[in-house]
Amino acid sequence: MSQNVSEFVLDRIKAWGVTRVYGYPGDGIGEFDGALGKADRAGEGVEYIRPTHEEIAALMATAHAKFTGEVGVCIATSSPGAFHMLNGLYDAQMDNQPVVAIVGQQGLAAVGTFTQQESNLERVFADVACYVQTIATPDSAGVVIDTAFRTAMLRKQPAVVVLPHDVQAMPWSEPGAEHWVSRSSDVPASTRITPPAEDVRKMADIINAGERVTFLVGAGARGATDQVLAAAGKAGAGIITALRGKDVVPSDVPFHTQQVGLLGSRPSLTQIKECDTIVLLGTNYPYGEYLPKVGQARGIQVDIKPEQLGLRYPNELNMWGDVGATLDALLPLLEQKDDLGWQEKLADEMREWEAEMGRQAEVAYSDGVNPRRVIRAVNERLPEGVTVTCDAGTTADWYGHHIRLRRGMHGDMSGRLATMLAAMPYAVTAKFAFPDRPAVCTIGDGAFQMLGMNELITVKKYMDRWQDKQLVIVVMHNDDLGQVSWEMRTEDGNPMWRGSQDVETMDYAGYAELLGFQGIAVHSDDEVDAAVERAFAHQGVTLIDAYVSRSVPPLPPHITAEYAMNTAKSLLKGDPVEFDVVKDSAKAMAAEVVERAKGAFGRD
Repeated sequence: MSQNVSEFVLDRIKAWGVTRVYGYPGDGIGEFDGALGKADRAGEGVEYIRPTHEEIAALMATAHAKFTGEVGVCIATSSPGAFHMLNGLYDAQMDNQPVVAIVGQQGLAAVGTFTQQESNLERVFADVACYVQTIATPDSAGVVIDTAFRTAMLRKQPAVVVLPHDVQAMPWSEPGAEHWVSRSSDVPASTRITPPAEDVRKMADIINAGERVTFLVGAGARGATDQVLAAAGKAGAGIITALRGKDVVPSDVPFHTQQVGLLGSRPSLTQIKECDTIVLLGTNYPYGEYLPKVGQARGIQVDIKPEQLGLRYPNELNMWGDVGATLDALLPLLEQKDDLGWQEKLADEMREWEAEMGRQAEVAYSDGVNPRRVIRAVNERLPEGVTVTCDAGTTADWYGHHIRLRRGMHGDMSGRLATMLAAMPYAVTAKFAFPDRPAVCTIGDGAFQMLGMNELITVKKYMDRWQDKQLVIVVMHNDDLGQVSWEMRTEDGNPMWRGSQDVETMDYAGYAELLGFQGIAVHSDDEVDAAVERAFAHQGVTLIDAYVSRSVPPLPPHITAEYAMNTAKSLLKGDPVEFDVVKDSAKAMAAEVVERAKGAFGRD
């Protein structure tokens, strides 16, 4: 049967294992959309998910890659649709995810003529994508699609295929063995790279010589949980996870001290300050001030992204390889540590830290619900197999401090890009990736107002496809772009400015109810547990509208002099919520001091 280019491209992406795409239509991609529709009517297509905006489609493709390990695919029309996808593609680029974007273009004769919706898309996408190419002839369709998928998978980056409108409808036939014609392969290449044996031997020697070894584990170690735990067990190592690696190591591992840094734990800070060996496994952790001092620890890094080796710490050994494959080669060479005192110390400190986090969640604030109490209540009720997403902002602090993911659970966010609003498309994508499992989205009201609210419409449209319909959305409602307000105070010594920071209030629970979902408003601390209990008892969509305090400080595990001094400066300059900030910061710090005193004197 004869095919046109669009029909061939659809068959080719299916050959690459694609079963679901995220797209938004338009005339620039119209013939390809027609091929998608024709295949769907014949029962031979891919699942086409159409959210409310192209940016959401690209973020969903990124989330799809993160949750499934497959290539995420997003589709959009020419210039405006293509431009809208950029933010989501940068999320894929900065978090090392394989995504292929297929974007329309005006006809070939119009390229470079300044006609409507024609732009230089190859130039536009040159920075974000590892491969950008236009399918200019039917003979080039196969090699461009194959190269896009293969390159995205190997480099773990987004690739972009530009498909002009007239080329979409051209007849396609099998290319011949002719000059300038490539007959390409649709077979992927393996990324299970193992470093040379002599480097693995050096890695074992360094770890065996260490007395206080720390593993800093990132999302690049996904799929290698058992190897990480086995290696830590032999080396007597403590484990810290980067925020996106939170689900790589189960929370019930006693010497897993969660994250480090502003949204980390004090036991993780202990590890950084006292370790004599640090092993970075699949992480490009960006905060050098929270890594050991130069000369304090011997450093090793293992990463599949060679360009990200040796960027953050003067490592003694940089190893290009897959984390799981590298640890498989390493494990027989590791000596079993008899003295596990380092792990035991960290486990003791972690128990103290969890008690402190519990105390922080119990603090009452004058201007709203304690946000920590809300997230703690969610954490206490997380069902097995759940996916938890969090947004950029203070929700990331509460996620880091209070969410504990057990084996089989998933968690993720926009990491290095840290774009707002990603938590909603991530959570919705989790429902497509795991339709038989629940999902939880934690998001601030500012991010929810961006495009997050729109995605409740997407949920309504598609939720009948999910066997398990439980989706819990927790909106932290404080009418403030809270993270930025605190950054203004703590980083720059400036007061929060209402002109930029205030978020217009609205009834989020009521909005959810308009769409037929369960909406629950929480106005006081004593309503939190019942609201969260009700949400997880409901086999459907629930939005918890939590009216939380805007004055709760996202305190780091160790309050630096700079942090305290800049906050004081901001208050002296006339912070509009000065009284609440002073009072509530004092409460939070008092809770921390009390817990430290208890630990020091061994009292309950």
